[in-house]
Amino acid sequence: MDWFTAPGYWLGRLVFQRALAGVYVFAFVGAALQFRALIGAHGMLPVPRYVRHVPFRRAPSLFQLRYSDRLFAGCAWLGAALAAALAAGAGDAVPLGAAMGMWALLWLLYLSIVNVGQTWYSFGWESLLLEVGFLAVFLGNARVGPPVLVLWLLRWVLFRVEFGAGLIKLRGDPCWRTLTCLYFHHETQPMPGPLSWFFHHLPRPLHRVECAANHVTQLLVPVLLFTPQPVASYAAATVVVTQLWLVLSGNFAWLNWLTITLALSAVDFTGLAGAPPAAASRPAPLWYVVVVCAVTALVLVLSRRPVLNMVSRRQVMNRSFDALHLVNSYGAFGSVGRVRREVVVEGTSDPVPREDGAWREYGFKGKPGGPHALPRQFAPYHLRLDWLMWFAALSPGYARDWFGPFAERLLAGDRDTLRLLRDNPFPDTPPRFVRARLFRYRYTTWRELRETGDWWHRTPERVYLPPTRLADAPRSEPE
Repeated sequence: MDWFTAPGYWLGRLVFQRALAGVYVFAFVGAALQFRALIGAHGMLPVPRYVRHVPFRRAPSLFQLRYSDRLFAGCAWLGAALAAALAAGAGDAVPLGAAMGMWALLWLLYLSIVNVGQTWYSFGWESLLLEVGFLAVFLGNARVGPPVLVLWLLRWVLFRVEFGAGLIKLRGDPCWRTLTCLYFHHETQPMPGPLSWFFHHLPRPLHRVECAANHVTQLLVPVLLFTPQPVASYAAATVVVTQLWLVLSGNFAWLNWLTITLALSAVDFTGLAGAPPAAASRPAPLWYVVVVCAVTALVLVLSRRPVLNMVSRRQVMNRSFDALHLVNSYGAFGSVGRVRREVVVEGTSDPVPREDGAWREYGFKGKPGGPHALPRQFAPYHLRLDWLMWFAALSPGYARDWFGPFAERLLAGDRDTLRLLRDNPFPDTPPRFVRARLFRYRYTTWRELRETGDWWHRTPERVYLPPTRLADAPRSEPE
């Protein structure tokens, strides 16, 4: 069955699988380190409460059958260990069926986490990791040549990621059509990186070039992925370069790295790889051919709704159309904020919470806080609380379910919650009151940076959460 495999892509498959396993490592380690405060049995949005109200068919997960914090931690660390083993090449050291089983277990474990993760796991790159991880199950190992059908399905995912993002921009905020969105984006993006301040201060003509290049990369280049080599490799390399630009300019968890991983699967490494190993040139087992063909047919059938969504004038981004996240829609920044606002959380030990009292600010690991703090680089690690704090600043509605429980845990001095923060201003005794205020943030100018050393200038706008005591916290919502 010479049509079924592409032995020349053996190195591309190896690079893709190792990189994908590395992304899985970050995903599972992040889940293991953050889940107790977010979705644990005593977390802000507990899994046991969620699964009591959501049936298995809507959110299939191992934790629908049984949940405990110990079991969740075990699954997360098992996933991290298995992903690390696959990144080290364990999948090529076992028979084909065993390798497929390892990738399938990895996918099942992460699906189980995402489907009970609620708003903390509602990001597009969660579904993207699951969709790509599902296809990786059928990509084979060193004992068989890479199946052509799966290689094309990976390009189909990459096409939808890029083209969907391009369409949502073209249909969305007018600033994408006038090439002015990047006048604001580097300042107002969810979690700036250490170089974002410098990107923001690039000359405006260069920002317009960035916007135009984005349209080319997301609307034209993806089509070239389906052309013969070497054009498809050049298209994939263009995607890699633009994604690295995004890596430098912000913190988007593993979205950029996973997109780079997908692009690498479309690169023809024949010139570098040399002749494929003898095992990669052997005929594929019949059972494997049947399974891959069946999966290909399934993906094509499930692609109908994402395609209809992509061509619709009412296109929505980052939506799953099936509970297993097998084929999804993607997109990013259909609208770009012009003003950055941040929720600043403070506590006080004063018996009476006066406006001018001794309020001390909690410091977050990734989101902007004090004016002197230069944002750090965390991607591909995903700081889920910090990301949700950005959404909370956009609208209190995004935080209605979890902000009150968050304040309650600060008042109780909950250790798991405090581990999610960079600075706890009350290391010995929890505060008596917690409040939150909404601030307007902007980057300082070059002159302000030289004179003050501040990267941010911030101005208070209004109360977000009034002073709250422990007894009041569960019922408190942002205003």
